[in-house]
Amino acid sequence: MKLTTKGRYAVMAMADLARFGTGKPVALADIAQRQEISLSYLEQLFAKLRRGDLVKSVRGPGGGYRLARSAEEIRISDVIMAVDEPIKATRCEVGSPKGCMGHSSSRCITHDLWEELSHQIQVYLSGVSLADVINGRVARSAGNDTQLTATAAD
Repeated sequence: MKLTTKGRYAVMAMADLARFGTGKPVALADIAQRQEISLSYLEQLFAKLRRGDLVKSVRGPGGGYRLARSAEEIRISDVIMAVDEPIKATRCEVGSPKGCMGHSSSRCITHDLWEELSHQIQVYLSGVSLADVINGRVARSAGNDTQLTATAAD
């Protein structure tokens, strides 16, 4: 599965907005500079995020964008879906009579594996909020992973 820049940049920009927009609107130019994302690309993404009711625009001097809900309420899956980024690992089109194989209606032998992976990714991203991201609650400790591996091997 490949997550495109559209989904990654939308999450990066929303995390930036959550971190720096505490009580005040944030200009897209500031997000663009901090995250090294093209301003015109951010404008396109934020139009979709606004239509998805994740951000609100504030006009006038000192204007910009603010979160439409608290960072604790906005899930990463919400952000990705708002910018039309499908979370799927199969090559099948949903609702299409064409199967994975392209030339018939049959599914590939690994279809269920990839479909379940897509589901697990969706479940994971639905369980992570913007607040989790900006507060570092999604980072895994390399030391803990190593310790678990060593313990399992004993």
